[in-house]
Amino acid sequence: MAKVGKKYAEAAKLIEAGKFYEPVEAVELVKKTATAKFDETVEISFNLNVDPKYADQQVRGAVVLPHGTGKTKRVLVFAKGEKIKEAEDAGADFVGSEELVAKIQGGWSDFDVAVATPDMMGQVGRLGKILGPKGLMPNPKVGTVTMDVARAVNEIKAGKIEYRTDKAGIISCAIGKASFDDAKLLDNYRTIVDTIIKAKPAAAKGQYIKSVTLSSTMGPGVPLNVFKLTTVTKEQ
Repeated sequence: MAKVGKKYAEAAKLIEAGKFYEPVEAVELVKKTATAKFDETVEISFNLNVDPKYADQQVRGAVVLPHGTGKTKRVLVFAKGEKIKEAEDAGADFVGSEELVAKIQGGWSDFDVAVATPDMMGQVGRLGKILGPKGLMPNPKVGTVTMDVARAVNEIKAGKIEYRTDKAGIISCAIGKASFDDAKLLDNYRTIVDTIIKAKPAAAKGQYIKSVTLSSTMGPGVPLNVFKLTTVTKEQ
């Protein structure tokens, strides 16, 4: 068994074994167990009863969190013509066409999200083996292949996140920072939970969400009551 640090061990003692927490309690606990010297990210993980190897059971999409994640994302836009200025005016960090493709082929990848206009995908497609494994490939399913580059950039800068099941049917997303107040974390929590519930594939059978855990970067996981995932109210 791997050794855990003293701070982690102390934090783990605050979580009652076998208990499944309500959202409000879980957020309070996660903030209490985030004791690192930096502002830890708060993450939610869903274990879904799906088999992602089948296309009709994959869960993938994007959603704008009302309060963002606390991280400013560097956005790259592949575009040409008038769309270059549109992307720049919207606040994109890097904008270009063939020269950006060549730069990435040369090993550069200093950005967090890539957006592309459809007419650029012929060239961007050549980057699939580079960007695909890093989760940076533009995709129409999550709104990153679009002619409306201004909207795409604005949404990403405002707190848009992507979610996708891994091979084990797990989805993990950042929903804020430990420094966020409880209300903001709960708003973001509610938004991602509602989104995942609505994204249930028609082919998924039985109990769709098997388990949900909330945690901070360096803290232990806090298990949530999956049968009361949507009971958070704004008053709470």
